[in-house]
Amino acid sequence: MLYYFCHMILRVFIALFISLLTAGINDAQTFMRTSDLFPVSRTDSRGGELNIIQDASADTLMSRYILGNRELKGGMEGFRIQIYSRSTRSAREESNKVRAEFMVNFPDIPSYIEYAEPAYFLVRVGDFRTQMEGAKLLSLIKKKYPNAYQVPCIINPPDQNKH
Repeated sequence: MLYYFCHMILRVFIALFISLLTAGINDAQTFMRTSDLFPVSRTDSRGGELNIIQDASADTLMSRYILGNRELKGGMEGFRIQIYSRSTRSAREESNKVRAEFMVNFPDIPSYIEYAEPAYFLVRVGDFRTQMEGAKLLSLIKKKYPNAYQVPCIINPPDQNKH
C-alpha cells in the first residue's frame, strides 16, 4: 500500500513538472499554482480519487525553478568539446577555418563558433547531456585536435525523433 501511495505521488510530481515546463509562461510575474493544473480532487476512469494536499511553498519553489530556467533560452545544461580558443586579431577567420575543417572531418557532429569576453573566439562541438556522452567522442576528436577538452555549457536539446 505504501509503495502504491509513493508511486502515485511520484507520478503526480512528474506530471506537474512536465505541465509546468510546457505551460509556456510569458510573464516574469506569472505564478502558477498546483490547483491551476490539477483539481483538488479528481476522479479518473477507474473510479479512483486523488487528493493533493501540499504546502503553498511547493508552488513558490516550482515557479522560481521555472523562472530561473528561462535564462537557458531554449537550451539545457550539458557539455561540448572545445577544439579552438584564440584572442588574436585573426581569431575570427581562424575559427571559421577550424569549424569548416571540423565539419568536413566530422559531418555528423554539430559545431558552433562562440564569442567570449574579452575578445576570445571559440569553436565548440557536440551537444552532450553528460560528460560520459562527450567522452566517447572526445577520444576520437583528440586524434585530430590534441588540445580538445570538454566544457560545461548550454546545449541544444537532443532531437527526440532521431533514433
